[in-house]
Amino acid sequence: MSATAVQPEDQPLVIAGRTFRSRLIVGTGKYKSYAENAAALEASGAEMVTVALRRVNLSDPAQPRLVDFIDPKQFTYLPNTAGCFTADDAVRTLRLAREAGGWSLVKLEVLSDQRTLYPDMTETLAAAQALIADGFEVMVYCSDDPVFAKKLEDAGCVAIMPLGSLIGSGLGIQNPVNIRLIVEQTRVPVIVDAGVGTASDAAIAMELGCDGVLMNTAIAEARDPVRMARAMKHAVIAGREAYLAGRMGKKRYADPSSPLAGLI
Repeated sequence: MSATAVQPEDQPLVIAGRTFRSRLIVGTGKYKSYAENAAALEASGAEMVTVALRRVNLSDPAQPRLVDFIDPKQFTYLPNTAGCFTADDAVRTLRLAREAGGWSLVKLEVLSDQRTLYPDMTETLAAAQALIADGFEVMVYCSDDPVFAKKLEDAGCVAIMPLGSLIGSGLGIQNPVNIRLIVEQTRVPVIVDAGVGTASDAAIAMELGCDGVLMNTAIAEARDPVRMARAMKHAVIAGREAYLAGRMGKKRYADPSSPLAGLI
């Protein structure tokens, strides 16, 4: 193919039959207010927001409600099980969410301990199997273990969401080799979830071939959340473009941009 050949257009992100133009998913926690959250969401260009059901007011009209600032008819709400440490607790939480809001597309996370918030993969797999059998479409937060990622896909999860590093740590992508292995073996979307701290982290995740990036703290705890949200929007786009373009190979020695042969 010549250098001037036109590359085919990228395909949109499709999760469980739903199409998204943006490959960035943002959260609804840790912001100073729902108004700030809404402004950051607008700047990010994201179309899906995660909602921690135990921490966000969705129904009490006497208090500020998330739905008054982020319209669930305009954005896809993704209920999650943040704060659940057993499969039974996660399943019960999402069943209550479905009864309250009719949600079937959900984000599952089952954590192992308070200090690291690392996923308990045995409990995660058990919860995923129970939820899928109950008709849920499960996007699943998981470790960077390709073996467990494959088990979750085989169980019927609609998106695999390996951590880049610990939740809220901002350490960036600590496990590029494993994430790349998961991308190469997985037929459903792979979305890095947790650990992104700044725009370059999001770009790296996309350059590895991930289909999207989910983040909350990186935007919410930035000095200027709205500007950081805008930076993340551009980083995800740039990383995706770089992945599709195909980076140059790494070389041990210099390779001049202009040929040295034939110099006067």
